[in-house]
Amino acid sequence: MALIQLNQLQSSLLKYNNKQFKIPSQRSTILRINAVSINGQQLIQSGKVRPILPKEAGTAMVDEGYILLDIRPEWEREKACVKGSLHVPLFLKDMDNSLITLLKKWVHFGYIGAWTGQNFTMINDEFVKQVEQKIPDKDNAKVLVACGEGLRSLMAISKLHEGEYKNLAWLAGGFNRASDSDFPAVEGPEKLQYATIGGASYYFLQLLILLQAVGKES
Repeated sequence: MALIQLNQLQSSLLKYNNKQFKIPSQRSTILRINAVSINGQQLIQSGKVRPILPKEAGTAMVDEGYILLDIRPEWEREKACVKGSLHVPLFLKDMDNSLITLLKKWVHFGYIGAWTGQNFTMINDEFVKQVEQKIPDKDNAKVLVACGEGLRSLMAISKLHEGEYKNLAWLAGGFNRASDSDFPAVEGPEKLQYATIGGASYYFLQLLILLQAVGKES
């Protein structure tokens, strides 16, 4: 019985994960992400931006001097982050409480927020400027840009390329595809690969982990 429930939960979670990474929190945001992500993919395909797998990221940081730039929002980073990484969020929590925005927040919460735990967000218009403050050497600094699943970081590398950063790399697949041993040290109460999961889906994940443990013991 436990194995049947485990298979059902695994199937449901995989379907959710595939859907989750294609559905951002706002319609206007998804249009911008899709448009800029195409540019990010083109930069990678042209060789102007280097893709680095999570299993290669630690070596790239230690041996090649890459700076890991975490562009996730604060509520994801506080769950788990790579020790020593720099943080500049690409998206910020939308603090506007006008009637129209409150309505959008309510729709967002009912549509996806309650399930994923993701806040209603807005683009950080100061993103490139804030990165420049932390990484001023655009010509020589090697910057590995990372997010949870790799989509938002595609948008970020496009913006940084426009901002004239010369040595950019993209964490392919994001932290979600990382294993426990990929980075030298991770801080926070959660596993790095689970930091994007929140809301009701977090409790389904914990149940899945519990059933996996039971399945191994039986």
